[in-house]
Amino acid sequence: MDILLPKQVKTIIGKLEKSGFEAYAVGGCVRDSLLGRTPSDWDITTDAKPEQVKALFRRTVDTGIQHGTVTVLLDGEGYEVTTYRIDGKYADGRHPEQVTFTPHLEEDLLRRDFTINAMAYSERHGLVDLYGGRKDLEDGVIRCVGNARHRFTEDALRILRAVRFGAQLGFVIEEETAQAAEALAENLRLISAERIQTEMVKLLVSDHPDHVGIAYELGMMKYFMPEVTVTEMTKRRLLAVEPDRHLREAMLLCNLEPDMATTVLRRLKLDNDTVRTVAKLVAHSRDQVEPSGRSVRHSIYQVGTALYPMELKLWKGLARAGEQALDVSAGESAPVNRQAAVMPAAQVEKIEEIYLQTIENGCCLSLKELAVKGQDLLDLGIRGKQVGDLLETMLLHVLDCPEDNVREKLLEGIPASLSQKSHVSDQS
Repeated sequence: MDILLPKQVKTIIGKLEKSGFEAYAVGGCVRDSLLGRTPSDWDITTDAKPEQVKALFRRTVDTGIQHGTVTVLLDGEGYEVTTYRIDGKYADGRHPEQVTFTPHLEEDLLRRDFTINAMAYSERHGLVDLYGGRKDLEDGVIRCVGNARHRFTEDALRILRAVRFGAQLGFVIEEETAQAAEALAENLRLISAERIQTEMVKLLVSDHPDHVGIAYELGMMKYFMPEVTVTEMTKRRLLAVEPDRHLREAMLLCNLEPDMATTVLRRLKLDNDTVRTVAKLVAHSRDQVEPSGRSVRHSIYQVGTALYPMELKLWKGLARAGEQALDVSAGESAPVNRQAAVMPAAQVEKIEEIYLQTIENGCCLSLKELAVKGQDLLDLGIRGKQVGDLLETMLLHVLDCPEDNVREKLLEGIPASLSQKSHVSDQS
C-alpha cells in the first residue's frame, strides 16, 4: 500500500533527493499510516549531514544538532530531519554518549526500538522494511529490533514503552521481548520520574488501559509505584471509565489511602493540580451516599462542585466493574474479591438525578453561595476564628435546610449559634 505523504514532507524529501541525498519518512508516521491512522507528526531521515540540511532550507532550528536533528519550518509547521546515525554506548541506560553519522539507512533503522517503528518510506523507493515491521503490524506484535536485551540495555525506557505501544495499538508483546523486559525491569530505576510518568499516562488513556497489568506482571511497576497491586478488578475498573487521565489515575489508585495515593503521584512528578484532583477522587471513591437531597448536598460540599461530575463517573465505573465481576464469578466456587465496597449502579444513577436537580434549583453548596458573607459578620463585631467557624456552621445548616439560605434569617440565628459553638468548645 502507498503511504500518502503530506505536501510539506514531499517538499522536504524532494528537495533533499534533488540535491543528491536520500530521504525518507520514518518511524511512527510510517507505522500509523500503514495502520490507517493519521500520524501526529512526521519525522524524516536522510544521509545529508545537519549542516547540509540547513543549507538547503531557509528556516531551520537546531533542535538536536548534536544527535543530527534539524527542524525544518514549512508553512508554520516543524518537521524533524535527522541524519542516519549509529548510537554509541548508552552509559546512563537512556541516552547514547555519542552518535556517529552513517551513509547507510539500514544501520539507522537497526538502532530503533521496535520493528513497527523501524520502517521508512519514500515515493521514489517505496516502503523499506528490513526487520519485519509490516508483518508484526499485521500480526499485532510488539517485537524489538534485533536482540531485545541489547535494545533494553541501551535505553531502559523502552521496557515500559513496549507495554505502552501494546496498549495503544491493542498488540501483544512477543515472547523474547517480554522475557527481556522482565529480566531487565530493574533498569527502570535509571529513568527519570518525568519519563516514566509520560509513558504511564499514555498507557492509562489508551484504548487498552488494562495492559497496565502486563507492566505489573513483568515486574516493572515495583520500581516506580510499588504500593499498587494490579488485579483483575483493577483492570475492569480502568476499562469501565472514559479515557480521562484523572479518572483512570484515580481508578488505578483507588484501593490506596489518599495520602499514599498522593505519595505515588508526587513520586512521578505530576503537577499539583493533578495530585490534588486525583487524591480527592480517591479519597471519596468509597463514599456511601444516600439517594436523598440532604445527603447529596453534603456530598457535593465535601467533594466540591467542580469535581462532583467526575466523582459520579468514578462511582459509576466502580459499580459497573463490580457488577461485571459478579457476573463473571457466577457459577464459580469462590466469590470475586472486591477490595473496596462501592455503591450499586442504581444508587449512583439516583444520586446523579438528585445532583442535577440540585444544580438546577441553584441550591447553596459552598461558602461562595451562602447568603451571609464574612463582611456581614465583621460588621457585627465578630472577629478572628469565630468568623470562619460561624460561616461554616451556617453553611452546614443550609445544606440541611436549603430554604434557610436567606441573609436576614441566618443573621437572626447568630446569638444561638455562637452560644452553641461555645458550649461545644467547652465540652471538647
